[in-house]
Amino acid sequence: MTLWRRPFHLAAGILVAATAAAVLTASQPANPKSRSATLAELWRDPGNIAAKDLRWGRGGQSLAPSAEIEYQFTGTDTTGYSPGYDVVDPKGREWDVKTGDEGQPEVLASRLLWAVGYHQPIVYFVPEWKMTGGPVSRPVSGRFRLSSDHDSDGEWSWTDSPFLGTRQLKGLVVANLIINNWDLKPSQNRIYTHLRAPTSALRASADRSRFGGQAGGPARWFVVQDVGASFGKTAWPTGNRNNVADFETQRLVLGVEGGRVQFDYHARHKELLENITPADVVWICRLFNRITDAQWADLFRGAAVPAEIGIRYTRTIKSKIQEGLALQSQGVSR
Repeated sequence: MTLWRRPFHLAAGILVAATAAAVLTASQPANPKSRSATLAELWRDPGNIAAKDLRWGRGGQSLAPSAEIEYQFTGTDTTGYSPGYDVVDPKGREWDVKTGDEGQPEVLASRLLWAVGYHQPIVYFVPEWKMTGGPVSRPVSGRFRLSSDHDSDGEWSWTDSPFLGTRQLKGLVVANLIINNWDLKPSQNRIYTHLRAPTSALRASADRSRFGGQAGGPARWFVVQDVGASFGKTAWPTGNRNNVADFETQRLVLGVEGGRVQFDYHARHKELLENITPADVVWICRLFNRITDAQWADLFRGAAVPAEIGIRYTRTIKSKIQEGLALQSQGVSR
């Protein structure tokens, strides 16, 4: 009997240990890079939002790519919806260029997220530019994203992040709903590390606190990097982008049920919307509501959007913001 009991106890012990290990593994985030973080790695208090330059964005006018120079082609970007190029300018700065109809909405969306406190890369929209060494000398208009001011340390997931349940993460979801970003898959999110100011001028600016290792800035950022699937209509399985007529057809809020907000959103990843409260929506809409009329005009000017189209987008976004603020009647405290 003893000969049979000992293997049984050994097998049982192995089974218990394996089960415990499985439970422990299941309770931990799948991405070890995302297991712990400070809130500042996702969002920083934006301060005086009305003072932000939404025409030129985080990098300001001084870092804007010039249409007068030639960019050296270093590679073709074949990933994602839009074609693009990797290029270097005469100053040695590396840019990721996205061409096609995602360029304008990505710049618009990125600047708005930055305005309300979320970390974003330095991006610009360039209507005309020149390239040497590549397949074409005069590519179509594109979104220029500075890539030499940081390293990328992989992706992060909305549902597997250290910010899960925070108002700031839920506010980030709502911010993407306000601009009708229908592509919220985790592969659009990046962890930025080794953050470095691209120029001495920027290093000396108020934005210096945005860089890791400088003036108290976080050592890494959790960024929603690819936001070009915006400013159109959300739909299943995919929506469209850069379409003001379709953008005008959607609201933000449909109602509140069981203390949870119901949104006018019709794309994938609806699981991200399940636990958003009126207070979460009011919080982010109050931040958006601090953007001035002059800033809205500058925002669309900076992405070369015709003034009349920018006015229509602004009117719809403001309407969505008011829908969110109206949820204050649900007992939201200030």
